[in-house]
Amino acid sequence: MASPNWIKKFRGLAGLVLGLAAALFCAGCGQGGASRVVVIYTSQDEEFAEPLLREFERETGIEVRPVYDSEAVKTVGLVNRLLTERGHPQCDVFWNNEEFRTRQLAARGVFRETNGWTRLGYRTRRLVINTNLITAAAAPRAFSDATNSLWRGKAALAYPLFGTTATHFHALRQHWGDAAWQDWCRALAANKPFLVDGNSVVVKMVARGEAWFGFTDSDDIAGAQREGLPVAALPVTEETLFVPNTVGVIRDCPHPVAAERLYEFIANPKVSEKLVELRALEGPALDPATASRGLRVDWEQLLRDLDAVTGETRAIFLR
Repeated sequence: MASPNWIKKFRGLAGLVLGLAAALFCAGCGQGGASRVVVIYTSQDEEFAEPLLREFERETGIEVRPVYDSEAVKTVGLVNRLLTERGHPQCDVFWNNEEFRTRQLAARGVFRETNGWTRLGYRTRRLVINTNLITAAAAPRAFSDATNSLWRGKAALAYPLFGTTATHFHALRQHWGDAAWQDWCRALAANKPFLVDGNSVVVKMVARGEAWFGFTDSDDIAGAQREGLPVAALPVTEETLFVPNTVGVIRDCPHPVAAERLYEFIANPKVSEKLVELRALEGPALDPATASRGLRVDWEQLLRDLDAVTGETRAIFLR
């Protein structure tokens, strides 16, 4: 029997309401921007990243859900997480405080195909000294000098399988050649340096006089100087590694529209300038003339050698 007209009208209205609800749901979830949420993984120090992410929230009304790394496994933990999640992304944007691992992710197809990632600002890898224990003139002039027996038990560095320390070691191997690099690593290990969990720990040990000097990042030295601690950075040499920040959008991320807005916000030169003011970065952009003062890196070769060099480093510095 045919349905009465009011039933037909009710069914039509119900279908329209359900259709609109579904459309709104899809706009909120599938398109990302309307959901007003964006998820970011970042190895930038929380004290610097957090105020900027809150500023983005105020400007856009988009809630930022950050996931930070740990000092002990700087960057590598987040990189492994992104690789694991590649088939089902949970993250929208990756803000990394170095370049090498970003390139590793790009080579594995983690970022979107077009405008996947970019660099912003830079830090450097430096030798830091305790100015109460050693003068700049008497200190090791470069990282290669750290194997001198004079410095036995007086140096500190982060465990060289993680973060910028690992990247620096890989770049030094490329600069010196494998045989010379392995000899240097063994001589360094034999000199009994303190192997610690992170670059900030290195600076603290040097500031306390537990180590006379250390391998670390320029922003950690700047942080200690803000606190009035007796540390100084030695000058840039051809063994210095320049370390840009990077930011990228994850392929097939959950919230692509919001991700694009956060990507553009972080990549804006104004953010780099603020990070320079905070001394989280040394400069807002790494130009070729500046970069040429330090290590010149063949990133593709570094990626090809990643597993082999990681194995060699682990065998020498195993703890």
